[in-house]
Amino acid sequence: MSENDFLPRSPLMMSPADTALLVVDVQERLIGAMPHRNRLVWNIRRLIDGAGVLEMPVVATEQYPRGLGPTVGELAERLGEIPSKLTFSCGGCPEIFDQLRRRDVFRVLVAGIEAHVCVAQTVLDLMADGWRVYVAVDAVGSRFEIDYRTALARMESAGATLTTTEAALFEWCQTADRPEFRQISRLAKESAPDDHR
Repeated sequence: MSENDFLPRSPLMMSPADTALLVVDVQERLIGAMPHRNRLVWNIRRLIDGAGVLEMPVVATEQYPRGLGPTVGELAERLGEIPSKLTFSCGGCPEIFDQLRRRDVFRVLVAGIEAHVCVAQTVLDLMADGWRVYVAVDAVGSRFEIDYRTALARMESAGATLTTTEAALFEWCQTADRPEFRQISRLAKESAPDDHR
């Protein structure tokens, strides 16, 4: 069977050629207030590692790092330069999106905190600017459940596509016969951390 025999790939799905990962404000003084923070950082780290395996661009931001501290170490060591912002939306760091456009990226998978503030405002601004936006629901968080749930509903109703870490990893990979599949599969099979908060 040749590739010509397959159904066409849905334009609703992400691919490594046109998608970037955006990590929003996963900082030391913010993460401590998040329920299930270990699982949240674990999922974001798996997305960063998966994007690295597939040679996808990964960008990140920090909200007022002088007051909120740096990005969590486990993630920061995997990220390049992280611009800081005072705006809640990552739209306050336009240089990262200019960089992505130069690489012909038009889709962004968003992860980070907090879902109802910086993540939601970023998602809404990105869609207003013409980006196709995806949100990994298990890789975003808020301190309170009502804020988290309301933010997801608002972003989805505005046109963002909700997904999960594992779904995104396999969507990026697309097929089990590509060389990177084993590494992506290993990321998907990792055991989740104990996280009782």
